[in-house]
Amino acid sequence: MQIGYKLATEAFDPKEIVRQAVEAEKAGFDFVEMSDHFHPWLDTQGHSGFTWALLANIAARTSTLRLATGVTCPSVRYHPAVIAQAAATMQIISDGRFTLGVGAGERLNEHVVGGQQFPSVRGRHERFREALEIIRLLWQGGYRSYEGKHLQLEDARVFDLPDELPAIAVAASGPVSARIAAELGDGLFATEPKGDMVATWKRLGGEGPAYAEVPLAWAPDAESAAQAVWEKTRWALTGWKVMSELPNPVNFDAATQSVTLEQIQQQFACGPDVARHLEVAQQFVDAGFDHVVTMNAGPDPDGFMDFFRRELAEPLRALTPSEDAQGPGLADRVLGAVRG
Repeated sequence: MQIGYKLATEAFDPKEIVRQAVEAEKAGFDFVEMSDHFHPWLDTQGHSGFTWALLANIAARTSTLRLATGVTCPSVRYHPAVIAQAAATMQIISDGRFTLGVGAGERLNEHVVGGQQFPSVRGRHERFREALEIIRLLWQGGYRSYEGKHLQLEDARVFDLPDELPAIAVAASGPVSARIAAELGDGLFATEPKGDMVATWKRLGGEGPAYAEVPLAWAPDAESAAQAVWEKTRWALTGWKVMSELPNPVNFDAATQSVTLEQIQQQFACGPDVARHLEVAQQFVDAGFDHVVTMNAGPDPDGFMDFFRRELAEPLRALTPSEDAQGPGLADRVLGAVRG
């Protein structure tokens, strides 16, 4: 089990993101993961630094911490040739610590370049497949060209390629994207504990690490943790069909006004109760994920890291799939063993 820390680039300024990454390494996290956004989800978050600049800075200030995008869309706002070059460079300057997490994109970030209609779901998947084919092609070395339905490449070469190419973790939420992940990825990335989707990915030939973001919110009490989620992270309760389609933070604000604190506490582990945090994480372990990203949406990142170091890390690393892969029973047993 590998444990990661989600750097909320939409909720903190760039220097604070770098500081948190350095602290995450000290706290014992195996890797950090960050989204690649142009806009935040909500105006109350108030930030959206350039992820690739942050990655380079973090790589220079850490030594063992692995780095991952979670995730980059390489097919609309960026051309895949740019991402092929950027990821290869990151792998070199981080001494092989980089994973390229990729997805088909959200309107929130991709519509900003204008000049084209944001693609339909089918169109996004078509473009996404072509983008991954272009990245793979460029990583073979030499001058390369590609003529696709949506994307083209002409006489392009990535001159600086690492000895070991970055792994590509492909975001999936259903059977179509699971097939793309199986055929063109080196791993899986998801935000929901869908065991059937992981099984589909594996049945189609998918292998490698399976990353998942686990919704947690640490605070001294559950109520203040849930309130922090409502203020800045309630967009996470909308579901992928909404998250991929709304164009701006104001739309997410309007769409989530009816979210309640009770709904938040049903989905997020809110507060200081280790057992509740393990219960939420167990769902993802049971679904087949082996790279768990702690997505702390609470108000105090340093408090969460201290909580992780002192109380959560050991029982979280000890989680294995439940015998019936249905419930949190094993989390209770692990916690009891650690306390005993």
